[in-house]
Amino acid sequence: MQSKVLSEFLEINLTKLKEEGLYNKIDSLSGANGPVIEIEGRQLINLSSNNYLGLADNHRLIDKANEANVKYGVGAGAVRTINGTMDVHDELERKIAEFKQTEAAIAFQSGFNCNMGAISAVMDKNDVIFSDALNHASIIDGCRLSRAKIIPYKHNDMDDLKQKVQEAIDSNLYVKKMIITDGVFSMDGDIAKLDSIVNIAKEFDCMVYVDDAHGSGVMGQGAGTVKHFGLQKEVDFQMGTLSKAIGVVGGYVAGSQALIDWLKVRARPFLFSTSLTPASAAACIEAIDILMESTDLHDKLWENGNYLKKGLKVLGFNIGDSQTPITPCIIGDEKLSQLFSKRLNEEGVYAKAIVFPTVPMGTGRVRNMPTAAHTKEQLDRALEIYRKVGLELGVID
Repeated sequence: MQSKVLSEFLEINLTKLKEEGLYNKIDSLSGANGPVIEIEGRQLINLSSNNYLGLADNHRLIDKANEANVKYGVGAGAVRTINGTMDVHDELERKIAEFKQTEAAIAFQSGFNCNMGAISAVMDKNDVIFSDALNHASIIDGCRLSRAKIIPYKHNDMDDLKQKVQEAIDSNLYVKKMIITDGVFSMDGDIAKLDSIVNIAKEFDCMVYVDDAHGSGVMGQGAGTVKHFGLQKEVDFQMGTLSKAIGVVGGYVAGSQALIDWLKVRARPFLFSTSLTPASAAACIEAIDILMESTDLHDKLWENGNYLKKGLKVLGFNIGDSQTPITPCIIGDEKLSQLFSKRLNEEGVYAKAIVFPTVPMGTGRVRNMPTAAHTKEQLDRALEIYRKVGLELGVID
C-alpha cells in the first residue's frame, strides 16, 4: 500500500503541474519514429524526433542489428570491465575515433551516462567548472556529481566567460579548470562559440568539454561541431550520442588515448552498467559508415531544415536565433504552448510543447525537428497547419 504522505505529495503536485501547463502527456507510437508516425490509429507528420538523418529505421542498420543478434545474442551479459566487452564494442570505439578524428573513444549506454561518468571521473572538489547557462541537464548533473565548484556563465557570452575564468584563477582556490558547453543547444538551435572558447581555454590553461549530442551527424559534414570549427586537436572531450542522428542508442566520449584509458577505469556508468547490446553497437557502426561514405543525408537535413525555418519565419512565428535545423516556435506562456501543440496534433502535426523545467519559465515553445527523411510535401502540409493554428490562437497575425 502506498504511504499517505506519498499519496498526498503526488496528488498535490501532479494537480499543480497540470494547472500550470507543465505536465506533459507521454504518447506511444505504433511503429517507427519516422517522418510520419502513428499514434492511437492516427497518422501525424512528425516534427519532434531526434532521428535527424532518418537512420532509426534504415534497412542497412536493421540488417546489421539482426546479424549481431544471431552472432552475439541479445545482451552483452556483463559490464565492460568483466567480460561484457565484445569485439563489436571495440570496433565501434575504433570507428567513433576515426569519425571524430581523435586517438580513441569510449562507448557508454547513453549520452546522459557520458556526462555523468566522464565529468566526475576527471573533476573533483578541488576543481572548477565553467558551464554555459543553457547547458543540458545531463551536464548539470554530471558537474554536480563531480563535487567541483560550478560557475555558470551567460549563454554564449565570451566576455562573461573570460571574466569568470580570470576571477577564479585570481582566487587561487582551484587545481583543474574545465570549460563545458553544448555544441548545439537543443532548445534554441544555436551553436556554441567554440573558437572563442578554445582561445580562452588556451590563455588560462583550461580543459574544454563539448557535448555534441545535437551536433554529431548535423554539423561539420556530419562529424560534429568540433569538426565544423576545425578544432579536433584543441578540444579535450568530444562527447556525443548514438541515439539522435546516428539513430540507435548510446553515447560516447572521444579524445586522447590516455583520457579514454582513464575513463575506462574510473567512469562509473562504464564500470557498473551492462554494456550496449551487440545489436546496437553493430547498427551504430553501420550508421557511422553511412555518414563517412557520403554527406547526402546531412545535406538533405539542412535543405529541409532551412525550408521549414524560412516558411515559419515568413508566417510570422518567433523562431529565435536558431542556426541549425532545430527550429523553435517561441510562444512564451506555458498553457498557450501546450494548447498550440494540442491543436497542431488535432490537425495532423506532431510537435511537442517544451516548457519549464526544460526551458526557463515564460519561454514555452513548440520545437520543430525536421529530418532528412521528410518530403517537401510533408513540410508544406505542416506549414499550412501551423498557419491555421497560429491564426486561430493569435500566435501570428
